[in-house]
Amino acid sequence: QVQLVESGGGLVQAGDSLRLSCAASGLTFSRYSMGWFRQAPGKEREFVAYINWSDLSTRYSDSVKGRFAISRDNAKATVYLQMISLKPEDTAVYYCAASRKVVVSGLPSDYDSWGQGTQVTVSS
Repeated sequence: QVQLVESGGGLVQAGDSLRLSCAASGLTFSRYSMGWFRQAPGKEREFVAYINWSDLSTRYSDSVKGRFAISRDNAKATVYLQMISLKPEDTAVYYCAASRKVVVSGLPSDYDSWGQGTQVTVSS
């Protein structure tokens, strides 16, 4: 059974940084593409970033490009999301997701498993 556990969220001020972690178990992590999504109150879940397992290519949403960085440590079965220059509009619950696809997209339907999420709140 695949389990994804996010951590690292919290309450920060605008301009601060945070690093989210997502520890995976129950899967061959090195063969899974990983993504981060977020959902703000009253809004739909939106794509943030992904990293493909096959070539470690990455992609970001326009709203976070240049401020967020996704990375993975296969030995620790963990994916990270480094966030800098945080803005109040980054406030959301952040979810990590795993996909068996060789190449994923930003569509939630590409992902097979989801974590429970971690809250990030950015005050102005």
